[in-house]
Amino acid sequence: MADTALVDPETGLTQAQLAARHGLRVAGERPSLAEYSRRLWSYRHFIAAYANAKLVASYSNAKLGQVWQVLTPLTNALVYYLIFGIVLAQNQIPNFIAYLTTGLFIFNFTQSAVLAGTQSISGNLGLIRALHFPRASLPLAATVTQFQQLLASMVVLVGIVLVTGEPITLKWLMVVPALLLQAVFNAGIVMLVARMGSKASDLKQVMPFILRTWMYGSGVLYSVSLFERLPGWATTVVQFNPMLVYIELARYSLLEQAPLLNESLAQLWLVGAAWAVLAGVGGFIYFWRGEQEYGRG
Repeated sequence: MADTALVDPETGLTQAQLAARHGLRVAGERPSLAEYSRRLWSYRHFIAAYANAKLVASYSNAKLGQVWQVLTPLTNALVYYLIFGIVLAQNQIPNFIAYLTTGLFIFNFTQSAVLAGTQSISGNLGLIRALHFPRASLPLAATVTQFQQLLASMVVLVGIVLVTGEPITLKWLMVVPALLLQAVFNAGIVMLVARMGSKASDLKQVMPFILRTWMYGSGVLYSVSLFERLPGWATTVVQFNPMLVYIELARYSLLEQAPLLNESLAQLWLVGAAWAVLAGVGGFIYFWRGEQEYGRG
């Protein structure tokens, strides 16, 4: 009886067959991965404009405006140098100021992107419910915003590196692909936490603790040679920490005598590229699979 009730008496077709005949689709149906990627690419200008608007708005109430893009990472570097470079006497590392600021600025790129991405869906429900667009635009815009802030931080970092006596070498060019790999990695992680944050609103309260632990395990504030004191298996695990890898690549590129946990530069690049592909592709697919969920409930 249930099946016959769904058959149109005039055509003898079920409701699904009638919908297919007239080209009707389920409202909000998730497109194929290829089609979703195509649509997302068509919204690239929206992503860029939205990222710029968020960046400008974040400093609109400050008297110094976007100057805080430079002042914030610089102030953080000074605070951490006071604690770890002077109070705790960690400055036995050659050019510890440049070593510290490189780690801080690189880690802050991922940290800020993840924190922004956690709320990129839950914090934009009005926009999501009002307009139809690929929802991945929002976490990607959050990543682009933080990448723009990273570029301002890199200007400060280059100045610090030069002032502290590091020479300009061809190795500096290696920081460009390192940052691009990190950006792809960030985009994937941001899409991952964006979907998770859309389901669990408390994630934004927990994330700062997770990121702080991650920072301490990435050799940001002290010499990575300290990890060599860990048991062999633990040292191996630390070597595959993506943030440690991206920080080491940046330090190797900008500093002449930066201590490295992994002496194989080729392995650093392979691990960095592998994490970028794994996080970028995996995060995108994971986010796409939840496309129908966003803004509902």
